[in-house]
Amino acid sequence: MGDKVTAKQTMIKAGVPVVPGSDGALPEDSEEIVRIARTVGYPVIIKAAGGGGGRGMRVVHTEAALVNAVTMTRSEAHSAFGNPTVYMEKFLEHPRHVEIQVLADEHRNAVYLGDRDCSLQRRHQKVIEEAPAPFIAPKDRARIGERCADACRKISYRGAGTFEFLYEKGEFYFIEMNTRVQVEHPVTELITGIDIVKNQIMIAAGDKLNFRQKNITFRGHAIECRINAEHPFKFTPSPGRITTLHMPGGPGIRVDSHVYQNYFVPPHYDSLIAKIISYGDTREQAVARMRVALSEMVIEGIQTNIALHQDLMVDGGFAEGGVSIHYLEKKLAASSKTD
Repeated sequence: MGDKVTAKQTMIKAGVPVVPGSDGALPEDSEEIVRIARTVGYPVIIKAAGGGGGRGMRVVHTEAALVNAVTMTRSEAHSAFGNPTVYMEKFLEHPRHVEIQVLADEHRNAVYLGDRDCSLQRRHQKVIEEAPAPFIAPKDRARIGERCADACRKISYRGAGTFEFLYEKGEFYFIEMNTRVQVEHPVTELITGIDIVKNQIMIAAGDKLNFRQKNITFRGHAIECRINAEHPFKFTPSPGRITTLHMPGGPGIRVDSHVYQNYFVPPHYDSLIAKIISYGDTREQAVARMRVALSEMVIEGIQTNIALHQDLMVDGGFAEGGVSIHYLEKKLAASSKTD
């Protein structure tokens, strides 16, 4: 799809709701930039078209700061991504990150596999994901899911993919599409019984999807904790040798990992070393099983963020469900002041 500006324009044509913002890349004319921001309404966020992973974005609350923010983001984007193109979106104050998983083949078959809530994030990196997203009505889930599946047919998309949305006050706003399998795919697999990776391979081989939307049912609740080789609260990387390793098990627990006892965690890659996924008939059961799994997990020789996940599994806001994408960073900032 090229960059995010192209993606957004493509989704508008396909009937997917998007965040209000500039119609494509921002112009050079500062007066026109000011006019666009007034139309969108403050606060706005300036984003690099070629950005990702939380890089290349700047929030602007006042008109006085606007033009300078655009100039700075352009400069950063050019340095970091080799592409100075930036665009503007309305900055939502308390959104959740809700995404729709899709599968589409080359025979114009496309289905959605429900949603996931990935709002527990730090520096735009997901920490915990769950499916289904709490407090979204089945009819709203079906409506946005059908739009995503329909968009896949309109753009002739093929493979596994994820439509990522900001969700606020009952409205979905498209932000980007991930045209690949994602780290959090297991939570969707557990509530649907559909192997996303297997289907992705079959689609790549030219096969037809062997099920239709009416065959897909959503059962229970699943939660995934990303276990990283890092300090649980300072987040400093912790590469090194794993001297002791014990992975949890039992009913409703799945572990996806590449590590083993005596494995050396290298310093050159992402710090993710394991994913613990819990499944239950209800969200409460999935949370309870995750608490037990985290207490059983032993990784020695390096530091991990297991303690952070244990803290989140007894956190009041998480227990209630439906927290915003800013919740975790505010919680961490508050706890650092009291330490």
